[in-house]
Amino acid sequence: MSKTNAGNFFEDFYVGQVIRHATPRTVTSGDMALYTSLYGSRFAVQSSDAFAKGLGYAHAPIDDLLTFHIVFGKTVPDISLNAVANLGYAGGRFLAPVYPGDTLSAVSEVIGKKENSNGRTGVVYVRSTGYTSEGTEVLDYVRWVMVKKRDANSPAPEPVVPELPAALQPVALGTAVPLLDTDHWDNDLSGSKDRFADYAVGEKIDHIDGMTVEEAEHQIATRLYQNTAKVHFNQHTESESRFGRRLIYGGHVISLARALSFNGLGNAFHIAAINGGRHVSPLFAGDTVYAWSEVLDIAEIEGRRDVGAVRLRLVATKNMPCSAYPHQMPDGSYHDSVVLDFDYWALMPI
Repeated sequence: MSKTNAGNFFEDFYVGQVIRHATPRTVTSGDMALYTSLYGSRFAVQSSDAFAKGLGYAHAPIDDLLTFHIVFGKTVPDISLNAVANLGYAGGRFLAPVYPGDTLSAVSEVIGKKENSNGRTGVVYVRSTGYTSEGTEVLDYVRWVMVKKRDANSPAPEPVVPELPAALQPVALGTAVPLLDTDHWDNDLSGSKDRFADYAVGEKIDHIDGMTVEEAEHQIATRLYQNTAKVHFNQHTESESRFGRRLIYGGHVISLARALSFNGLGNAFHIAAINGGRHVSPLFAGDTVYAWSEVLDIAEIEGRRDVGAVRLRLVATKNMPCSAYPHQMPDGSYHDSVVLDFDYWALMPI
């Protein structure tokens, strides 16, 4: 019997299966610095101990997406080592702040699977949960991933497709943020004068700046998250794929777009929930990412007078500035430039 792990194929998953993932990962200030060097994220709460402490945090928490990527990375060897592509997300909740020194681990439950019509791949739905070593739940989310079959002739299982919420309700938001003393929120230091009341439903914001993706930085990022999916790591195997090259990890695109969104959403300091997301088309090294956001909803949070919730659609494009807000064509398809359509709730000071 082999001692190595070839990863799970579509046939290996079953609904109700619970997978406890290796290996726990202690987050350090070095991880935070490397995350900043990869994306240039500038949100003040995650950048400055002094700013965060003035509001009521113990000190600066790590970036919400760094938490997401580390938990995601734990799941890859068991869920998506043999993936063709990660397809989407839903029902994600950030439940507690994570600080340097916290140790994160992950558990996933298979909640659905469905074979594709080509008979060679199938879609697996999992709910993954991240915990600290003390047992605090910091994150949970659903994702669905297209996975190769081991044997194209194996029989198709009865399809099970879970019902997923279109969006989380505002009442479920805010648990990862302590009650803040927003009298100490300094707009000059945060980089934006615009707060919760300054945004309106339907407003669109072109974040203007672009960032070109380099092969080296993408490789550093996937290693930082211990994301070992072949589709991102192994050019030798991917040279025989339909693209002939490695794909940029979808989470890398999300972090790039989120960092770009600072220009226009500088006070949207915390991602409270992921309502949904699609990686619309692949991104490759050498492509330049731009981003724009649309305000979908605005909500007060019961019991909170310090922060409010803004629901945002974050759209990222490749090699096309967003001044025309490219999104969907008249027939409902996406514009060729769109690589990401990401729906999330962010918290802002009132």
